[in-house]
Amino acid sequence: MRTIFRDDHLLFRDQVQRFISERILPHYEAWEAAGTTPRELWREAGAQGLLNSALPAPYGADGDFGHAVVVIEELARANCLGIGFSIHSDMVAPYILGLGSDAQKARWLPAMASGEVIGAIAMTEPGAGSDLKAIRTRAVRDGDHYVLSGQKTFITNGVNAGLVIVVASTEPDLGARGLSLFCVEEGLAGFNKGPALRKVGQHAQDTCELFFDDVRVPADCLLGEENAGFEYLGRELSRERLAIALRAAAHTEGMLAQAKDYTRGRKVFGKRVIDFQNSRFILADAQAKLTMLRVFLDDCVRQLIAGELDPVVAAMAKLNATEMQGQILDDLLQLFGGYGYTSEYGIGRAWADARALRIFGGTSEIMREIIGRAL
Repeated sequence: MRTIFRDDHLLFRDQVQRFISERILPHYEAWEAAGTTPRELWREAGAQGLLNSALPAPYGADGDFGHAVVVIEELARANCLGIGFSIHSDMVAPYILGLGSDAQKARWLPAMASGEVIGAIAMTEPGAGSDLKAIRTRAVRDGDHYVLSGQKTFITNGVNAGLVIVVASTEPDLGARGLSLFCVEEGLAGFNKGPALRKVGQHAQDTCELFFDDVRVPADCLLGEENAGFEYLGRELSRERLAIALRAAAHTEGMLAQAKDYTRGRKVFGKRVIDFQNSRFILADAQAKLTMLRVFLDDCVRQLIAGELDPVVAAMAKLNATEMQGQILDDLLQLFGGYGYTSEYGIGRAWADARALRIFGGTSEIMREIIGRAL
C-alpha cells in the first residue's frame, strides 16, 4: 500500500483515469499518425485541472507534487508517453513560479494552467546536449531588448508551444556560468519552428527544431538574473529527473499488467503461456524489480516534497528506473512472440517509446558520471 497519497490524491487519480480513458485513448492512434496532439486537448486538460496541478492558485490547480505525480503516472501507465503535459507542468511552469517576477507569473502561468498557452524548454542544440558550456545560442543586450540568435533541437512540445524558455549565452567567456534563461513567446519576428521530427517512438509527441534569427526579446522576458542560468538549471533538474523516473516506473508497471493478462489468455502447445516456467520467471523478476523500485521512488517523492532531494539521488532514480524499464519491456515483448512486434498490441509501441527516456533529462552515461563524481 503506497502511503504518499492522501484521499484527495486518490480522488484526483480517478478523475485523471477517466480523462485518459475518454479523451486520450480513443484518439491516440490518430495523433500518433499526425505526429502531434491537438491544442484542444490541452484546453480540456486545463479545464480538468490536469495542467499545473502542483502550482498554487491562480497559477495552477492549487495542488501539490502528489497531484503532479498522479498525472505523470497515469499517462505513463496508460502507455501514453507521447503526451507532453509533464514538461509543461512540471518543468516549464515551476521555472516561472520560482524565478519569475509577479508580472511574469501573472502573464503566463494562468494561461498555461488553462491550456491556452503550451510551454516548452529549449536547451539542446545540434552541437550541445548535456554539455551546457557548448551552447552557442547567443543573447546580446540592445537597449530594452536582447537580440537572440541560434538554433535548438529535440524540443518537446515545440510545434504547439506558445511559450519557450530558451537557454542562451549572455557571457560566452564564462562558458556554462554565462548562461541565462529567456521566456520567448510564439509569434516574435525571427522565431521559427521546424516541422515535427520523425522519431523512433513517441510519435504523438510534437518534437521539433526551433530557429532564432535575431529575435528581439523584450528585456522583461529575462527569467531570473542574467548569467545565473546554469545554477537555475541544476536546481530544477532534480525534479525533471524524478519525473522521468516516475514515468518509466509507471509505464513499465502498466505494461507488466498487460503482459500478465496476455500470458493468461494465450495458449502455446496446449498450455497457457503463463504456465511455462520461463514465462513465470520473467514476470516474477519484473514484479520483484518494480516493487523495489517503487519503494525507492516513493521515498524520492517524499524527499522532493520536503525540499531534501539530493541531485545525486535524483540521478540514481532516473538511471535505475529508465534502465530497468528498457530491460523489462524487452523481456515482456518476448512473451508476446511475433504479436509483440506488431501494432496490434501496445507492448511494441511501449518498447519503442521507452527508449528515449534513457536520453531525456541527461543520458544514462551522464547520470553515471554524476553519481561517480560523488563517490
